[in-house]
Amino acid sequence: QTPSAVNKIKQLLKDKPEHVGVKVGVRTRGCNGLSYTLEYTKTKGDSDEEVIQDGVRVFIEKKAQLTLLGTEMDYIEDKLSSEFVFNNPNIKGTCGCGESFNI
Repeated sequence: QTPSAVNKIKQLLKDKPEHVGVKVGVRTRGCNGLSYTLEYTKTKGDSDEEVIQDGVRVFIEKKAQLTLLGTEMDYIEDKLSSEFVFNNPNIKGTCGCGESFNI
């Protein structure tokens, strides 16, 4: 996680004391196969991998762990948009609209 991503997650969780962190996963979607999911979570799943950075807890779903190996999670904000971005070295291709990727 980049410092920008850590800070944004801290900010988001500040208003959600019942949640302990965020969970990252992948789902089948789009024309090329997979897309990222990111959601608040109240508990660590039995098979989730936990990453703690500067007090921020990120849980990676078991079926996404190999797909996300070596991935950097960033948060980018500009005049037109703000979003979490995943810089994944495992990606072999993406669809034209950027909605999905394949490994």
